[in-house]
Amino acid sequence: MSNDSDVSRRSFLAGAIGAALVLPEKATVDAAIEPPSLTQADFERMMTELSNWGRWGKDDQMGTVNLITAAKRKHAASLVREGTTVSLAHNQDSEMSLDNPLPLIHVMNSLGGVDHPGLSFAVDTYTMTYHGISYSHMDALCHCFYDHKLYNGFPPNVVTNAGASKLDITAFKDGIVTRGILMDIPRLKGVSYLEPGTPISPEDLDAWENKARVKVTSGDMIFIRTGRWACRAEKGPWALNHSAAGLYATCARWLKQRDVAALASDAVSDVLPSGVEGVNNPIHGLVIVALGTPIFDNLDLEELSKTANRLRRWDFMLTAAPMRIPGGTGSPLNPLAIF
Repeated sequence: MSNDSDVSRRSFLAGAIGAALVLPEKATVDAAIEPPSLTQADFERMMTELSNWGRWGKDDQMGTVNLITAAKRKHAASLVREGTTVSLAHNQDSEMSLDNPLPLIHVMNSLGGVDHPGLSFAVDTYTMTYHGISYSHMDALCHCFYDHKLYNGFPPNVVTNAGASKLDITAFKDGIVTRGILMDIPRLKGVSYLEPGTPISPEDLDAWENKARVKVTSGDMIFIRTGRWACRAEKGPWALNHSAAGLYATCARWLKQRDVAALASDAVSDVLPSGVEGVNNPIHGLVIVALGTPIFDNLDLEELSKTANRLRRWDFMLTAAPMRIPGGTGSPLNPLAIF
């Protein structure tokens, strides 16, 4: 296995080549690749074949984030050249819609100067149910079970009404700092956005690497753009939990082969409907439970797409830190891409 310095050098060269690449706004639309039909039995085999259980010890609670070494963080820092930062979170909306069924409740507790003379403060309260299809958030490894087990074989009783005693969000309290890579699939296809329900295949991920001349290496975090927010801006909200562009289940094997540290999307990572008999969110199951890989859902990658294309760079320093909530199954967050 290559050491971190070898990986860092190869990553730097790939990034430098990608920096010189000019991708057109519109490219030739590749023929759609029909994914293989998978059954629940296929999914179950993949859960076993792709398992990282025990890879970092029987008590490990960080999963593939262990792949982000000190050398990887140093390399990520070396990608900061322009000093440009891009927020990867979407505005948290307090208006109910088809894709925001549980909107943020924002209550002003004090209006500050309106209510009080002299020194005073405006104070408010936020209430949100952040898992789902609306809020930009991070899934901890205790978020998803398969056959009554969590990642690394932890039993279901580690999650109680008091929260999770294992695999909770505080496992990532020191943040995730690594090389981020945007995989802009609409740009690959020469369209503004993927139609809801469009599956992304491993061949699509390979094709993007070839077109952008950027190679995913161990410890990277990848960001899958489907163009969800561009689609919403044009067509209006829709029930994303029933129809969303995203990764087909076979992409989990690609993620394992590349040793991706974390996965993110502007939707929910899974294509919906999943195309896998009897399994609604196979990517979530395979990635979180088998691989031990945290997922960021519902990001906004539109500005990232514009910035990356303007700079002709598809990799960047990624920094993200969840709230430190003991027992929490995830956290809202605002990741940053730094170029």
